Amino acid sequence: MKAFVRASLICILLAALGVLPAYAGQKIPEKLTYNLSWTCFPVGKAEQEISDKGDSIKIASSARSNDWLSTFFPVDDRTESILDKVGPFPGRTRNFKMLFKEGRRVRDREIRFHPQEMNALFLDHKNGDQIEIALEPETFDIYSSFYYVRHQPLSPGKSLYINVLDSKRLHRLEIRVLRKERIKVPAGEFNTLVIEPMVKPEGVFEGKRGAYIWLTDDERRIPVKAQTQVTVGSVTAVLTGGNY
Repeated sequence: MKAFVRASLICILLAALGVLPAYAGQKIPEKLTYNLSWTCFPVGKAEQEISDKGDSIKIASSARSNDWLSTFFPVDDRTESILDKVGPFPGRTRNFKMLFKEGRRVRDREIRFHPQEMNALFLDHKNGDQIEIALEPETFDIYSSFYYVRHQPLSPGKSLYINVLDSKRLHRLEIRVLRKERIKVPAGEFNTLVIEPMVKPEGVFEGKRGAYIWLTDDERRIPVKAQTQVTVGSVTAVLTGGNY
């Protein structure tokens, strides 16, 4: 049960793929809403909202279990990424926070990025751990990494590689572009590009593989669907609406 619930919270990845337009010329804020399901059973909802804070960008997401699941395993997950409008789009990460409440388990973590010193400080507010981590040039948090990917040329059969810090270790993450596909979700019918971030299968990505993401095959690259395989069945998020 815990495995599929954590996997259902792929809103983090969806938030990372959220619709954040260029610094100028397009509207912010934007908000996306998703239904989350395990196999054919609805388990909750997710939201992402992007806002302009003057010299920075804020990307926030939340996921909550529905009434049925909350009766025996309540879930309330929240994440926040703050980026400076510096360097490659969507900017340079300043701070990343996550607060996950899943059943009796609570995770309260933060990463403070210091790009000029080429390091970051990982903080576990639950157990008091503090770990300094060396950065590579253009290291992204898990949110901004996919904003960056969305604004790169994407062609089926090709991969992109980026530096991502989402926990205590820096990863060289491969993003595979698999194919084009037309799909239908509650928000409508779309031509999409299917990508596969080769994430480590743990936490929100716990399962047999990472996740598959369907992005609209246009300049917006809206994430309209995400899916991950778990021990039993699969968990899916589908776009239901929002302001985009």
